[in-house]
Amino acid sequence: MEQSKIDRINALARKAKTPEGLTEAERAEQKALRDEYRAAFRRSLTGQLDNTVIVEPDGTKHHLGHQ
Repeated sequence: MEQSKIDRINALARKAKTPEGLTEAERAEQKALRDEYRAAFRRSLTGQLDNTVIVEPDGTKHHLGHQ
């Protein structure tokens, strides 16, 4: 996810805490950006886990990827 989108998520979060709050359009934008961020996070974590190997004391190796 691009840094500009992360910055926009943060700007909307700050604005939501102000007395004026967010408009309906901004709430929808915030939800869409958060959903996109979560999806990117999941893809990144899945990629890391797919490439992680656990080495047991007996020397056997187990991949954490999808079984």
